[in-house]
Amino acid sequence: MNIELVKKFTKDHLKGEKTGHDYYHGQRVANLATKMYLSDYPDAHKDSRIVAIIQTESYLHDTIDEKICDNPDEVIDEIKELLPKGGFTSLEIEDILFIIQHMSFSANIEHHYQLPLSGQYVQDADRIESLGAIGIARAFTYGGKHGNKIYDPEIKPEKLISHDQYRNHVETTINHFYEKLFDLEDLMNTPAAKKEAHRRTEYMREFVQEFMDEWNV
Repeated sequence: MNIELVKKFTKDHLKGEKTGHDYYHGQRVANLATKMYLSDYPDAHKDSRIVAIIQTESYLHDTIDEKICDNPDEVIDEIKELLPKGGFTSLEIEDILFIIQHMSFSANIEHHYQLPLSGQYVQDADRIESLGAIGIARAFTYGGKHGNKIYDPEIKPEKLISHDQYRNHVETTINHFYEKLFDLEDLMNTPAAKKEAHRRTEYMREFVQEFMDEWNV
């Protein structure tokens, strides 16, 4: 299985991406998802196909993300042409496509999709990337890119109940921690992810508390 083709595809499609969803994000997701999978299943390194599938899903997941992709359907067609060249079977391709189209936070607000095991690790790793020091940096980068205020006490956090509300409501970056990021820990699928998500969430809570203390000086 040729992961290098997948990496090149991802680099080409996310070139110039500046909101924290770039190639290096995909690389970190791939590394973390693989590490957590092998932590929970120590003998799994013997099956390199599963690891290759996890890494492929990790690299590709943001190439079709509606936040940064103008035409996801067109990119999906390109992926369908790419993966057979990488040595993936038709069933593996079917799973990969299902996972990258149904793993995002926004896709699961109104309906929770049950993902195959490889997808659970990729979904967890992607969500963990929204936590901790990396998560803080990505949150403020994304908020700045989209013109969101850092914080405004007059704008209250909302309970997210739909995809459209999530995409279109007025938010601040600090509200994003309360509306989404602090809840991710409880959404983890896998044992290794639950442990890492808790550690990063605690770090993030300390940051937000320090921010509020300084805001209210």
